[in-house]
Amino acid sequence: MTPDQGQASGKEGLSIERGAHQDHSVHDRKTAARAKAGRRSGRLRKRHLLALLLLSVSALLFGALAVSVRYGSLPAASFPQSTQITDAEGRVLASLQGGVNRRTVSLKDISPWLVRATIAAEDRRFYEHAGLDLRGLVRAAWVDVRHLSKEQGASTLTQQLARNLYLSHERTWTRKLKEAWYAAKLEQTFSKDEILEMYLNQIYYGHGAYGAEAASRLYFNKPAKELTLAESAMLAGIPKGPRYYSPHLHPEQAKARQRTVLEAMKETGIITARQAEQAAKAYVPVQPLPKNQGVVAPYFVDYVRKLAAELLGEEESLLSEGGLTITTTLDSRMQQAAEEAVAAKLPKNSELQAALVAIDPATGHIKAMVGGRNYAENQFNRVFATTRQPGSAFKAILYAAALDQRVITPATRFRSEPTIFYYDNDRKIYRPSNFNDRYVHADIGLRQAIRTSDNIYAVNTIMQVGPEKVIGMARRLGLTAHLAPVPSLALGTFPVSPFEMASAYAVFAAGGIRTEPVAILRIADRNGRVLYEARPRKEQAVEPALAYVVTDLLRSVFDTGGTGHRVARMLKRPVAGKSGTTASDAWFVGYTPELATAVWVGYDRGRAIASSETHRAAPIFAEFTEAALASVPPRPFEMPEGVVSVEIDPASGLLAGPGCPADERDKVRETFLAGTEPTQACTVREQPDRPDASGGGQGGASWWSRLRRWWGG
Repeated sequence: MTPDQGQASGKEGLSIERGAHQDHSVHDRKTAARAKAGRRSGRLRKRHLLALLLLSVSALLFGALAVSVRYGSLPAASFPQSTQITDAEGRVLASLQGGVNRRTVSLKDISPWLVRATIAAEDRRFYEHAGLDLRGLVRAAWVDVRHLSKEQGASTLTQQLARNLYLSHERTWTRKLKEAWYAAKLEQTFSKDEILEMYLNQIYYGHGAYGAEAASRLYFNKPAKELTLAESAMLAGIPKGPRYYSPHLHPEQAKARQRTVLEAMKETGIITARQAEQAAKAYVPVQPLPKNQGVVAPYFVDYVRKLAAELLGEEESLLSEGGLTITTTLDSRMQQAAEEAVAAKLPKNSELQAALVAIDPATGHIKAMVGGRNYAENQFNRVFATTRQPGSAFKAILYAAALDQRVITPATRFRSEPTIFYYDNDRKIYRPSNFNDRYVHADIGLRQAIRTSDNIYAVNTIMQVGPEKVIGMARRLGLTAHLAPVPSLALGTFPVSPFEMASAYAVFAAGGIRTEPVAILRIADRNGRVLYEARPRKEQAVEPALAYVVTDLLRSVFDTGGTGHRVARMLKRPVAGKSGTTASDAWFVGYTPELATAVWVGYDRGRAIASSETHRAAPIFAEFTEAALASVPPRPFEMPEGVVSVEIDPASGLLAGPGCPADERDKVRETFLAGTEPTQACTVREQPDRPDASGGGQGGASWWSRLRRWWGG
């Protein structure tokens, strides 16, 4: 072999080796390509199988849906309706504007601009689909599956209508399937325009307004058919988020949403770019929200709304959209009398406030309620304020406890003079004083103590009966406020609401029977089905005889020299009551057999009241009572068994006897619980010689006695 041949042979071998390597490389690449193609083919086959499966399932579902839609029927539609609060006679006090404000109109009475804006904003293919936007539905379902969530929407107008008519707003696949079925059935049952009309009358626009007509009047004070393009675009944007896009709560967001709706209208060719620009720049005047228009007794309505929510419990949503009728105990005529009395007796341009609540003692029905002089300015209901001391108005409860325990009687006498009381095992002292430091400086009986509101007599009484017994009586009469067992309790130093004071006094008016106060008689749904009916608890809190004796004593408040004598001439019927005065509060709580009323007058935040303002509560009580009962004949308090009436000598508290008192005109007839009346007669006392204006003699003594009686009240 020549060198050339050897070289050739080596080259050839190298070439063959290289060729072999190249063949292997090509083979590997082809194998890898075939494997990759196989994997791709496998994935494609899986996708095709999955798609086929999805299509099959979808076909089955849509087939089942089609059959169901064809032969199924729609349930009864549930449109939210206003809840009405009425008085006892059925007169409307308020339609809850926090509930539903709806005015149904035909499609032709809705501005075409609002119709077009709504379609552009909510469902551009409304006239093309059959209730379901399949492209949007599949896209939303795919996103939900990928993210394992239920957040995607793609609801058509028909679906939204179906959801609002028949379903809740929970985000579940079950609800979405039901929604699709109802939407398909709606499309089968109604025309597109009919669906659109129902939608525009049903959709929520915020602030209690349902439907285009109510919303147009609420926001723009005009009928829906008069809406401009700019107004329509703003209104059409609200349902996306009624609170967030409210022009009242968030005007900037509402304006931004309006521009979004106009842009959608431009994109769909409904309006030109110039129209969109002009509408976006146009000024849209939004009307202020109405404040309590058409609401009678607003403080009472607020109270009833709160009670109704508690009574309905988990079904509280019925208040806002259930079309309920809430029948209350209020007497509209008495309510008007209460409001007029408060307005007439409070000075104009003053910050002085007042509260009044009246209860029927026999039924517990709340007949009138005034929580302040101006609800629009201040919605705080002072009838339920638990920060004001009742003062001497509490003494009726004190004396009821003492009489009930037979610790004192109307003939019991204590000295009216500055006195120091020791309590807590003589470790503490209490120095009460009378109003303006006025004392009789003599022994007085219970009737005179009540008539003149003597504080020394009251503290003597609580020291005799014990504060715990007084608290026990307060609980029996319905008071739940905190009360401490200290001597000052006798003078009403612990806050009690006017509501509880009226309820407590109502027990005396009802002959000792306590009936739980009632504001709501019944709640009925839109079909008249009764959801709640009042069945107030009744109990004999105190014996009828005790109630009568307390009442008879409280009537003396209106006698000459009594704390209520200034209004006695205003009252034309038997009335019992008690005034109460503190540094910042003026009270009068009283009753007839038909009506128990508490009146409070004072300033918010405990500002001190002037001496002239302490006399304003009683006139409000008197004027209201007479006006409220103008059509009711006067009726006396009936004396029950267990009460005895005897004539006594007021100076000694003993039975009046022959010649005692010396002047027959001085003896008085007093009522007692049977068995507690005095049994011993007074004896004739010699009258001391006192000089009269002309030099003395017996006539002078008579003059002096009359003067002392006049001064003591």
